[in-house]
Amino acid sequence: MELKDKVIVITGGGRGLGRAMALQVAAKGAKLALVDLDQQGLDETIGLCMELGTEARGYIANIAEEDAVTELFDDIAQDFGAIHGLVNNAGITRDGLFIKVKDGKVVSKMSLDNWNLVMDVNLTGTFLCGREAAIKMIELGCEGCIINISSISRNGNMGQTNYTATKAGVQAMAVTWAKELARYNIRAASIAPGYIGTEMVMSMKPEALEKIAAGIPAKRLGKPEEIASTVAFILENDYVNGRCIEVDGALRI
Repeated sequence: MELKDKVIVITGGGRGLGRAMALQVAAKGAKLALVDLDQQGLDETIGLCMELGTEARGYIANIAEEDAVTELFDDIAQDFGAIHGLVNNAGITRDGLFIKVKDGKVVSKMSLDNWNLVMDVNLTGTFLCGREAAIKMIELGCEGCIINISSISRNGNMGQTNYTATKAGVQAMAVTWAKELARYNIRAASIAPGYIGTEMVMSMKPEALEKIAAGIPAKRLGKPEEIASTVAFILENDYVNGRCIEVDGALRI
């Protein structure tokens, strides 16, 4: 896909990885529809994209709500007249041990609320956005690509029962969509980042960051721009379909 003048939707586009992705594809001439719950972050990302000479619009939407997502993609289609790409980047964590035991007694457990919250945003939100984007691509006659942001934690990681389940799920959904949507010239793929130096991660204590980096064969955290360039690669390469690309500095959890 030639990205110039293509319409790319990015959820969680107000900051972090979403902002890096937006700037990467904006620099290639794509038009951006950025989705988030943070108006200030959206406005900042939009301004940065527009400085690169491209069109960018922001949308406030809760991707865990079906009606909100349907309205969101109706609005994007009306505003831009096309949708060529979607990056399902929005996600949350509510980490905690499955069960915590002290002196032979269970003292805490992962709450159903924290399970459901992560499922609603990471898994259901990705499903809803992917479905509505695919519908609009077909209705508008656009060849397109959907990218789900998974994680190397999808293989299982202590303290992340809920998160790992969602990240395994979004990878599997991308494989399924690739098979089902190929007939409509719509591709789907996923990216599994390792530890990436977003603003949130870099706010951790220096000694914690050093410990994390020491366990990575590359001996450093990844840069948001390295995930963003992988997004651009998938969007631009029309024969990448149904695959998960790991970007983790050789770290395997």
